[in-house]
Amino acid sequence: MEDADWEAPLEAGKWSLKDVLCHIMLWDKYFYVEALVKIKEGLPLTAAHMDFNAFNANAVLYARTVTRQEAIRLFVLYRTKIIEVAASLSDTALEQNHRDGDGKKFSICKYLRDFISHDKHHKKQIEKYAAAVAATKA
Repeated sequence: MEDADWEAPLEAGKWSLKDVLCHIMLWDKYFYVEALVKIKEGLPLTAAHMDFNAFNANAVLYARTVTRQEAIRLFVLYRTKIIEVAASLSDTALEQNHRDGDGKKFSICKYLRDFISHDKHHKKQIEKYAAAVAATKA
């Protein structure tokens, strides 16, 4: 896709492809840094519930500061790091409950399960958009 296709809204009033990618990447980075690394190193979790709307708005602002190549690189980097850490842990460790920064129960497995539907939602948006872009270029 051309840069303009990465910057255009997926649909009227929606984020761009780069916005979505940065949104997912920043959530992955947060989960990796504030939860996975802490669990792997035996440290207390710092992940806490936050204002999702503010986090997402900041992700869109962040997307304006990076190239699409950098957005893709960071997306792959943090997703790969999550996969590597999760793959290195036993089933017991993945299911183990921890206390997050708010003192609430947190398990890696539950978090990952919750984010599968989130990722699928964005994947459908992206696939629909990519098909529409391809159709206009054909």
